[in-house]
Amino acid sequence: MHPQIIRRQPGDCPICGMTLVKQNDTHAAALKDVQLENLLKPTNQFVVSDIPVISVSQKSADIPVKALGTIAYNTSAAGTISARVTGRIEKLYILYKFQLVQKGQKIMEIYSPELLTAQQNLLFLLQHDAENTTLVNAAKQKLLWLGMSTEQMQQVMQTRKIAYTVTVYSNYTGHIHEAGNENMAAPVSVVMKDVTLRTKELSIKAGMYVEKGQTIFTVFNPDKAWVLLNIYASDLSLVKKGASATITPETAPDKAFKSTINFIEPFYRNNSKTLTARIDFNNTTRHIPIGSQVNAVIAAHIANAYWLPVNAVVSLGVDKIVFIKEDGGFRARKIVTGVTTNNEIQIIAGLTSTNQVATNAQYLMDSESFIKLKN
Repeated sequence: MHPQIIRRQPGDCPICGMTLVKQNDTHAAALKDVQLENLLKPTNQFVVSDIPVISVSQKSADIPVKALGTIAYNTSAAGTISARVTGRIEKLYILYKFQLVQKGQKIMEIYSPELLTAQQNLLFLLQHDAENTTLVNAAKQKLLWLGMSTEQMQQVMQTRKIAYTVTVYSNYTGHIHEAGNENMAAPVSVVMKDVTLRTKELSIKAGMYVEKGQTIFTVFNPDKAWVLLNIYASDLSLVKKGASATITPETAPDKAFKSTINFIEPFYRNNSKTLTARIDFNNTTRHIPIGSQVNAVIAAHIANAYWLPVNAVVSLGVDKIVFIKEDGGFRARKIVTGVTTNNEIQIIAGLTSTNQVATNAQYLMDSESFIKLKN
């Protein structure tokens, strides 16, 4: 029988004489279903291809997170120099802002009528009621509370002469900052713009009056410092309190050191798009200048995460997609990704371990506009 002979009714083949057999169209229908179904799908949803595929891999990863930062004073270790009496500054021993002072160093001399009255009261008791130890001791204690040192008080008692001024000493070692300086609480690079102006005059001068309890100076110890690191939002999930970090000062690369993150500030500072991670460190031997810029590498760890090669993921701006394998081709699917490291990208949601995706997603794209996502 010759298959090219087709009749609308039963009969014989005019060539060989065999009886014609009814045509069976099951094969044609199946061929259409199998071979044409995928070709008839919208081109913005389905791509017919036979490129290699890959599945997500599950593993843990150590990720180095890079950050920039600044050396700053440790404000929790700062000390204050205050006036214990109301009075007038007779002499000021501090010459300029940011002057280095030592513990026990003279800061100023204050004249106070209240202090004179307290000394007169002590001398009167010593002269007329020296046996009344309760009153004498109370008078001595008052002088100490008013800021007079034990040595000064002993001098008054021995000479029976009133000291018209009381000397204010520093109880701390460090750099002097004027109280009320808005940058003083966070003396980072902004403050250091003024550090080179070593002779910048103080706003407080001899002859000015101070109130009891008024904070006059704040002393910051450069040996007790912070590293303040800027952490971007994309890295927040990786950087944790207690994470190890390697710090390299830009001005002294040979003084690199390792430490751990002590605190992550839970807020954004003014005009900043980063959170601040804080590292305490001892600057006694390193002598890294306050305000120095540093580079940091933070050791982060991700446990049991899903990963794909970066070439398997396409970024459409806000959305990230992969091409998931289906019969005869690939369909675009939106996924949620995490960090990228070592040419691999973390898959947070959108895929399972059984899914297979195109190893090179970019190969399946003509332009971003044709993609219609399937979540």
